[in-house]
Amino acid sequence: MGRAISRYSFAIAVLAAAILLRWLLDPWMADTLPLVTLFGAVAAAVWVGGFLPAVVVLVLGYFACSYLFIPPRGVFLPHGFGQVVGMLAYLFTCSLIIGFGEALRVARARARERREVLGVTLRSIGDAVMSTDVEGRVTYMNAVAESLTGWTLAEAVGQPLDTIFRIVNEATRTPVESPATRALREGVVVGLANHTVLIRKDGSVRAIDDSAAPIQDDEGRVSGCVLIFRDVSEQRRIEHDKAGQLAAARLLAAVVESSDDAIISKSLDGVIQTWNAAAERLFGYAADEAIGKHISLVIPPERLGEEDQIVASLKAGRRVDHFETERLRKDGRRILVSLTISPIKNDEGTVIGASKIVRDVTQQRQAEERERQLLADAATINARYTAELSEAARRKDEFLAMLAHELRNPLAPMSNVVQVLRARGRDGEAVQQATAMLERQVGQMTRLVDDLLDMSRISRGKIELRKERVELAPIVHQAVEATRAIYAGIQQELTVSLPPEPIVLDADPARLAQVVSNLLNNACKFTDRGGRIRLTVAPEGDAAVIRVQDTGIGIAPESLPTVFQMFTQIDTSLERSRDGLGIGLTLVKSLVEQHGGTVEARSDGLGHGSEFTVRLPALRGAPRSVARPALDEPAPVIGRRVLVVDDNADGAASLSMLLELEGHATRVAHDGVEAVEMAMEFRPEVVLLDIGLPEMNGYEVCRSIRKQPWGEDLTMVAVTGWGTHEDRERSREAGFDAHIVKPIDPDALMQLMESLPSSGRAR
Repeated sequence: MGRAISRYSFAIAVLAAAILLRWLLDPWMADTLPLVTLFGAVAAAVWVGGFLPAVVVLVLGYFACSYLFIPPRGVFLPHGFGQVVGMLAYLFTCSLIIGFGEALRVARARARERREVLGVTLRSIGDAVMSTDVEGRVTYMNAVAESLTGWTLAEAVGQPLDTIFRIVNEATRTPVESPATRALREGVVVGLANHTVLIRKDGSVRAIDDSAAPIQDDEGRVSGCVLIFRDVSEQRRIEHDKAGQLAAARLLAAVVESSDDAIISKSLDGVIQTWNAAAERLFGYAADEAIGKHISLVIPPERLGEEDQIVASLKAGRRVDHFETERLRKDGRRILVSLTISPIKNDEGTVIGASKIVRDVTQQRQAEERERQLLADAATINARYTAELSEAARRKDEFLAMLAHELRNPLAPMSNVVQVLRARGRDGEAVQQATAMLERQVGQMTRLVDDLLDMSRISRGKIELRKERVELAPIVHQAVEATRAIYAGIQQELTVSLPPEPIVLDADPARLAQVVSNLLNNACKFTDRGGRIRLTVAPEGDAAVIRVQDTGIGIAPESLPTVFQMFTQIDTSLERSRDGLGIGLTLVKSLVEQHGGTVEARSDGLGHGSEFTVRLPALRGAPRSVARPALDEPAPVIGRRVLVVDDNADGAASLSMLLELEGHATRVAHDGVEAVEMAMEFRPEVVLLDIGLPEMNGYEVCRSIRKQPWGEDLTMVAVTGWGTHEDRERSREAGFDAHIVKPIDPDALMQLMESLPSSGRAR
């Protein structure tokens, strides 16, 4: 009676809570979902109280919510067809909830009953019963198990099974794997009647028989294990009394026959008594061929002395572990084995024989030897790799030192020229010489930077050749003229020999001129003052051959294979003041190979000069004609309004001075914001604009000026240290008319200024 009251009380309570919750939500929900909170109340009532309390909640809840929340409010019964349908839907949904809930309650009650029956059954079993989860931790043990192990259920639950159920071999007292462990691992029923004893909590022992089986669900998944064992101490005592040595022999035979290792037993005088199947496979003798024979049957003659030592150890009761030696097979082949030999004792503890476990370790030792060899090889490779890394680091350090040296070389005369200009500004001849010197050194630094950038682009696959059908002679003349001043400066004799007939190539003229220029520069650097350099161009079959020969320091034979490697320095002594960065010849090789050609170096040794030969595929026919401008009188200089923008004050001032000397009016700005403001005030015709500016970068300044009506037609020129194809494309997209790479070539700048139409913007 009391239980029924509590069930109905709970049902009324959850109903009141559901109605209260709907009432609290009414300001937001209004007439929407008036019955929504009742479904949870019905589910709770059927789960806790059952069918009838749930029906009470269903009926009372509907009338209460109909009265309170279904319009027109204040009426219990539904109005209209729609509300009747809603009531029927409510009754149908709640019926489903009650049906499912009642089914779950029944299933839960049946499961509880089954657990109770199982508990009574387990408590009634005369054997000890323990169960574990899938991780081998104890979940249950009956009273018999508590008595045998000495652990109570409360102490054992949650403990690892090996802690509660500790078993060892009855004869040797060595630990034995629990059958439950194997049942969990393999998912099979395991019964081990192997004369084990259980070590109880207090340390005493009980002889037991045990078996285990996995607990599996309907899908066959193992969720735990049940272990059943019983006290067989008295039975075991009787067996020992009756069987004695026979039981031990049978146990030994079972172990021997199930082993993968060769197991042999012998008497103390060396006569073989047992010979398992693994011994037959290992030594090649059948059991009837070996049993009764002396163990020397498988011992090499020179190792018979080992047997005497082994017997002496056995008589002293000592076990021989992992003794490696050689043994003989029936076919005469020797094998490397590992022996583990244990004494066999009778009930009185007297040693009466020996048991040998023999394992073939030949392949294992061979594998270890291979592993040692691999480790040795790996150490050799590692040493070689370390040496290569060290060599690369050394070459890097040499390159950085040479880079600093090469960049300081032109900086020193440039600094000196500044002092000359400051001290002798009125001496026209001195100023002219200093200016020429300064121009040469700036050109040298520009070439160094260009070579570095080109080498970086080639290594990243960024260089694209712009090939066209061209004649070789004009390209050679261009390269010679670009380097002639260097030769004249150190009084070297340069002779050029060209064929009378034109040689036509499919090539990038700028890159091909760079190849010839680099070869001439290389010859100049490694030829002393007053030396001779000869450049010859000649056709050979289907190829054009360019040779640069010098009377310089030459190349040692051992250096020839590496002369085209990056950062290679043939002569790194301090006396060689004109050494380059070690990338010029690498650049030559890369560009020539991209043209489908080859380059090779030859020298008769140190002091005998060198020769570099380039072979390029030639074409037949005349080169594509290129229109050349007529040599008219120079056009009169038209003064322009020019805005110079550069955050480098010296750079901006010097460029402004250069332009004013040519008759142009200039203004100078040093950041992006100032540039826009000054352009609006000055209204220039030309803007020479640096890209890297504070406040606003050059791209932003260009876009801002182009948006102004007065900025549409003026000429915008990007002046920057970045000169890749991608940089030029970005300048064009930002609205620039031209892209000039620093340092500015004054002649090119003036030509650009002169080419502008009177309106100011380049077309």
